[in-house]
Amino acid sequence: MSEPREIRIEVPVLTRVEGEGALDLEVSNGQIDKVQLRIFEPPRYFEKFLEGRGHDEVLDIVARICGICPVAYQMSASHAIEQAFEMQPGPWVRAMRRLFYCGEWIESHALHIHLLALPDFLGYNNAVAMAADHPEAVTRGVSLQALGNRILRLLGGRSVHPVGVRIGGFYHAPSEAEAAELLAAIDAALPEAASLIGWCARLDLPDDHQRFTSVALRHPDEYPLNEGRLVSNDGLDIDISDYAEHFVESHAPHSTALHSHLHGRPYLVGPLARLNLNLDRLPTETRALLDATGVAFPSDNMFHSLLARAVELHFALSEAARLLRAYRLPEGEAGVTATPKAGTGFGCTEAPRGILWHRYEMDAAGKVVKATIIPPTSQNQPRIEEDLRTSLEAFGLDRTDDELRLHAEMVIRNYDPCISCATHFLRLDVQRR
Repeated sequence: MSEPREIRIEVPVLTRVEGEGALDLEVSNGQIDKVQLRIFEPPRYFEKFLEGRGHDEVLDIVARICGICPVAYQMSASHAIEQAFEMQPGPWVRAMRRLFYCGEWIESHALHIHLLALPDFLGYNNAVAMAADHPEAVTRGVSLQALGNRILRLLGGRSVHPVGVRIGGFYHAPSEAEAAELLAAIDAALPEAASLIGWCARLDLPDDHQRFTSVALRHPDEYPLNEGRLVSNDGLDIDISDYAEHFVESHAPHSTALHSHLHGRPYLVGPLARLNLNLDRLPTETRALLDATGVAFPSDNMFHSLLARAVELHFALSEAARLLRAYRLPEGEAGVTATPKAGTGFGCTEAPRGILWHRYEMDAAGKVVKATIIPPTSQNQPRIEEDLRTSLEAFGLDRTDDELRLHAEMVIRNYDPCISCATHFLRLDVQRR
């Protein structure tokens, strides 16, 4: 029997993903005995910060949880508090929230595909080095991200930590001229987004097939963004209010991030899970572009997450165009006035990285009694650890330290994790006993 080989992979503060963490592996006899993705980003206590705050303060606070996905946090919170107050904002608000969310998907997916993940598959350390040989890819990514940010500014006032959202709707309705100008820019970008799907499908992605459970929202008529029931490929089909009866968060000694399990098992959320479960909800044009690639979905290849993001980017642009084409100013205000009352509400929306679940207990004055927020990265963390074990063993544990480090980085980065809401390169420190 060979001696155990202990590998410690540390992640400093850096680029290409947000936050701090480390990967610890214990290896012997060609197998991984232990894998731990340690997240040591300090706890941020947002749920406690919310206690005692008025409903009109919540959306500005939760937007600060993530600089990439403020809309997701604002939308999940809005839905939950409006349910607690028994509010119905109406069809104009619903349509504009869907448009707002499209902006976030566009900017987040464009950033991840072109600047974070693509260097892995083209053999570069970072996007700057990649730009010398592939300037068109970097230009496309920056252009599409900027277009997503324009949608956020249209309704949110600014693209980072938007301030235009309120419980019941928005503070301001864009003019029809502003909507028409943005629509023209989206229509001009759609052909490039269409070609991106085929371009991503032709990349030499790892052939990494695994067994995993996909979890996502599912809507009767739409590809899911803001609404739906929680479903899985293992038969789960529940109302979002029943989340805590099936999903359990627990503390792991090696991480400050909570770990989530469904019926005691890891599960996947995010673009690949959404597409696996909602393929039939794609618009006709987007579905045709995917079918033309010859890549079959549902897929059990984790690296098809990149293609799923490209598909969702085209969907989000198409959906934004549809909503803007039908845009009209609202009759009266851009929302309804909140009337506080005591109650409990639930919100679950699809952040770019997966389902984001909120629960709020509100008092009669409209103040938060208790808040629970479960982000997608903490839900994916056990799945990432499971993936690392499977992928690294298949890759070959007799590889050099640098090869193991680079492959582990690629696996982690494929989930587009956000540790502070998980990491660019891993510094590998190998200790052999």
